[in-house]
Amino acid sequence: MADVTAQRSRNMARIRSKDTKPELVVRRLVHALGYRYRLHRKDLPGKPDLTFGPRRKIIEVRGCYWHAHLRYDPTCWEARSEAKSNTGYWGPKMDRNAERDRKNLALLEADGWQVLVIWECQLRDMNAVRARIGDFLGGK
Repeated sequence: MADVTAQRSRNMARIRSKDTKPELVVRRLVHALGYRYRLHRKDLPGKPDLTFGPRRKIIEVRGCYWHAHLRYDPTCWEARSEAKSNTGYWGPKMDRNAERDRKNLALLEADGWQVLVIWECQLRDMNAVRARIGDFLGGK
């Protein structure tokens, strides 16, 4: 039998926090719409994905599973699976992720930033995402 702990460690090490597939899709779309942005600004709470400084706007791209989208939208199909092992760790971990997201969003908004959150499951309808981004950034 393979060393399950070592295999799990290798799997978890390959999970990215930046440059995820959903983030790259949104970045390409925003660029194609003609907007320029900064990535992962370390001086802002949560290091937002895309920052439009002069506009004071931010786009956050969140993975449904890791950011517990099911707690915000019970119809989300991406977040349906729950951890099947080590649930004593993963349940509270997802709670902490969601709480950190709420805290960072509140800090950004208190500092005068407008934030658009795009969930991974919403990327199935790119026309709707394109329209939301266009409306959010100024109808360009």
